[in-house]
Amino acid sequence: MKNFISVDQIEDLDGLISAAKEIKAAPFANKALGTNKTIGLLFFNPSLRTRLSTQKAAMNLGMNCMVLNLNTEGWTLEFEDGAIMDGNKSEHIKEAANVISQYCDVIAIRNFPSLINKKEDSEEYVLNQFIKYATKPIISLEGSSEHPLQAIADMLTISEYQTKARPKVVLTWAPHPKALPHAVPNSFAKMMLKADVDFVITHPEGYELDPAVTKDAKITYNQDEAFKDADFIYAKNWSSFADYGKILSRDENWTVTAEKMALTNDGKFMHCLPVRRNQIVTDEVLDGPQSIVIDQANNRTYAAQAIITQILKDAE
Repeated sequence: MKNFISVDQIEDLDGLISAAKEIKAAPFANKALGTNKTIGLLFFNPSLRTRLSTQKAAMNLGMNCMVLNLNTEGWTLEFEDGAIMDGNKSEHIKEAANVISQYCDVIAIRNFPSLINKKEDSEEYVLNQFIKYATKPIISLEGSSEHPLQAIADMLTISEYQTKARPKVVLTWAPHPKALPHAVPNSFAKMMLKADVDFVITHPEGYELDPAVTKDAKITYNQDEAFKDADFIYAKNWSSFADYGKILSRDENWTVTAEKMALTNDGKFMHCLPVRRNQIVTDEVLDGPQSIVIDQANNRTYAAQAIITQILKDAE
């Protein structure tokens, strides 16, 4: 594996999850693998779990970590080839990516979408410009259209909690006051469609995700129907894809409540965090025994470590 920016790049899902479980059981077993190597974590956007879990994963492997918040600490980057740089952009990605590659053995980048330019966001323009000009492996810490490390942690969590061979997993839209990206639901949908699960997506009409992502998924506009006998409920807000980046409604009937969780098969509640309490999900559910969001967040470390391990091994 040279770079990792999409769930589509996972060829052996069972093998990857098994590797993550082995790492979780013995996180320092491969510490020599990263000794005297450096990972650079570049953030265009805020982070808590992604930053700390990836740093921890790298340190578990014996790596040095350098963190740069590009929007506040770095020069403003120009990504367009052939640009006349007479505006507010100070440095071109050509030089920046090459220079960072001299300092780091692995480069990990977090870049949210514009939610304006659908084509550019869907093509992961920023991440692919880094891949084009960097000489070291690139890992996505969440891009414009996917959050693959989150999806690995999600799959690891489901595998730890499932009580039957083929659980029912539901991805449900929930209300939120801001227009949010499609990265988490896209990667989760892709992951579930790779896994041996009964996968259902539920959302109000108009909130359909990219049909290229969900073409093989069951989709229903009836949330109660979707929740019936579910083993896992994954709640997440996202903005419209068809009317790109827009909030079409904030229907609070879609908030996950104890009454809705009672429709499930004693289902576990999941969310990538941060979560808007009593908007996405009620306190009663989030603080209750069905919630596994903290364990899910903990698994972010082992998801990241599994990918970094594979990249370091393949680079040897």
